[in-house]
Amino acid sequence: MVDIIEWPFCTLTPSQVSPCPVPFTRSGGKSLGGVEPVVRTDIGHWTIDYSGIVVQNRYRNQWKAWQAIRQKLGGRSGLIAVRVPSSLSAPYVSGHFEPMTEVPHTDDTPFDDETEYLQGAISVVSVGVTPLAATTIKMRIINAEADLTGVRFSYNHALYETGPAIEIDGDIWTVPISPSVRELIPDGADLEFDRPTCLCHLADDRGMDISQDAITKGTKPNVSFVEATDYWNSLV
Repeated sequence: MVDIIEWPFCTLTPSQVSPCPVPFTRSGGKSLGGVEPVVRTDIGHWTIDYSGIVVQNRYRNQWKAWQAIRQKLGGRSGLIAVRVPSSLSAPYVSGHFEPMTEVPHTDDTPFDDETEYLQGAISVVSVGVTPLAATTIKMRIINAEADLTGVRFSYNHALYETGPAIEIDGDIWTVPISPSVRELIPDGADLEFDRPTCLCHLADDRGMDISQDAITKGTKPNVSFVEATDYWNSLV
């Protein structure tokens, strides 16, 4: 992928996150009875709003991170992977939030800097090749709740939301997804359910304007993003 940065969610934490799938529908015009039939298409995109991002004057790392991201993005032209918290619907085996864990290599050794791998609590893989523009996917549950309806996941920063199950065959679920698949998902691909992300642009060139407040000693700016559909189109 091209040079993509990720929003530092733990450093610049929004009070509210609003990920909204925007369907694209076509109208056939009003009928004689005044009813307007609307047809859903396979096209659509995400909008994501980060509201009330906590930035305090005493934490220099927050200001430095904000300004570095703003410089890197350069308005709407830059690409950023935005995390979409999904724990309220994520298919945890226990039925409630489970944190990611740190694990060593298979030989029980850590990385050279003594850190270990971060391993998600949820493990689901794709079944078969899911082609570009597909609107359904088959998934195999490795370690997850046995219900993959109404959940979110990502693959290579492309974010998807599932609908009601079409077919259930043991641990394999076939479900519809929105939006349509952005790039081919190979067989056996690990799908990101713990911390799904969406590849985005800023919704506005001045979307990262921020003010300094000497009285309250902090500020809570809002940032709006729109899915970078132009990036996915460029891969076709």
